[in-house]
Amino acid sequence: MKKTKKLLTYLFILGVSFMAALSYELFIFPNSFAPAGLNGICTMIQHLTGLRVSVMNLLMNVPLAIAVYKLVSRPLALRSLVYTLGFSLWLAVLDHVSLDAFAYATENGTSTILGPVVAGIINGFCYALVIRGGSYTGGMDFVAALVRLKVPTANFFTITFVFNCIVAGISYFVYDFQIEPVLLCILYSYLSSSVSDRITKANKAAIKFEIVTQSPETLSKELIEKLHHSVTCVKGKGMYSGKSQSILTCIINRSQILELEHIISNYPHTFAYLCPVNEVVGNFSHINHNGQKEEPLLDDGSDGTI
Repeated sequence: MKKTKKLLTYLFILGVSFMAALSYELFIFPNSFAPAGLNGICTMIQHLTGLRVSVMNLLMNVPLAIAVYKLVSRPLALRSLVYTLGFSLWLAVLDHVSLDAFAYATENGTSTILGPVVAGIINGFCYALVIRGGSYTGGMDFVAALVRLKVPTANFFTITFVFNCIVAGISYFVYDFQIEPVLLCILYSYLSSSVSDRITKANKAAIKFEIVTQSPETLSKELIEKLHHSVTCVKGKGMYSGKSQSILTCIINRSQILELEHIISNYPHTFAYLCPVNEVVGNFSHINHNGQKEEPLLDDGSDGTI
């Protein structure tokens, strides 16, 4: 079963790399701007010299992958290398496929913004998917991992932001001293990071309920039986009524909100308030609609194996 999941993960990473390569062919190359990261450097080299991104991507990423393999994590480096090889392979194949009927570009420059908008959204989506497979997309991910090895306090987003600013600045000189490619690069970078951040955090998010009730035992039992999440009880006193109260704290999946509200509605003199939880770590299980623990479809490499 584990071998099957690992194989599925590698195939999934290859599939995502195809999506990313197709995005480059349809929305980035036709609109003459450099995307973020090392691929932005590769794209500008292709624009100036004709040397394909598929080749430059390998020349830049393979040495970085080897360094990450030796110094940081073998599973992470190998999974990321699969993505990098797949991305270059798909680009090389698509270079020989006529995509003019589908590629987005405008002859007079109107709506050029749509290319990087769509490409940024797709790239952010691809990045979030690859992260779930315990992989990087290469490039700045490798650089950041190596930098943090030497400087553990270094912030990944700061490193990426600084490098992307450099790429955006260089693109001004590469694309005939025009400001538009610089703005398109910034827009692409912003959308890509925003989309990937939202998707990644959504998978880790939860909802915390704090319930004030006079029936803590029966309510807790029903919550545990139906929602399959534990409850913490704290004794208190209602200062308005002077009566003893209990405050139940329960962290649940977002999909369970309506079910919890339905349970609470059956208890008089009970009310609750909720707040979003950005991320839950430790012993917390995601429960599906059948009340069973959700098992991840992909292998994230957390067991330290390839």
